[in-house]
Amino acid sequence: MSRLAVALLAVALPLIAVAAPENYTIDPTHTYPHWEANHFGVSNWRGRFDKSAGKFTLDRAAKTASVEITVQTTSVSSGDSDKGSRPRSLDEHLRTPDFFNVAEYPTMTYKSTGVKFNGDDPGTIAGNLTLLGVTKPMVLRVENWKCQPHPFNKKEMCGGNASGSFKRSDFGMKFALPAVGDEIKLWIQIEAYKN
Repeated sequence: MSRLAVALLAVALPLIAVAAPENYTIDPTHTYPHWEANHFGVSNWRGRFDKSAGKFTLDRAAKTASVEITVQTTSVSSGDSDKGSRPRSLDEHLRTPDFFNVAEYPTMTYKSTGVKFNGDDPGTIAGNLTLLGVTKPMVLRVENWKCQPHPFNKKEMCGGNASGSFKRSDFGMKFALPAVGDEIKLWIQIEAYKN
């Protein structure tokens, strides 16, 4: 009987290991949230945040996952950081209470509340975005998801692209409405290494 138990355990252990959740830490040098807002109805104004951190858990066998990302709002970048002869650059203005109010709210966060899979990969992430001290639900759609060993350092990695949108006025960011659009489109490319 003990031989049978040992044999069953030997067969079951690899299956248990495969089904176990895997934890990943986001690579900040390859993970940048990008945003877009309409500017005076003329063009779409784009920028990004240069500093973010986070983690996610992925159980491909059980088709469950969770994600948490923290973005440094102080790292907002529109491409206009040189004020020249103006009182301030656009990046400086974005950091004021008119927009991100980084002195009071130096970070914004996104925490998942549920993940739906599309086949073997995460497809839709429901979660909460916290910005300017206000938390609202936001859905992200995942594209191009892939897990593989990194081609150079051989560490196990996963990553992809996700996108969603929100109204900035829902978070109290109302400066220059409606000239500067209310709807903010958000994209984020994520690369992360298995812990």
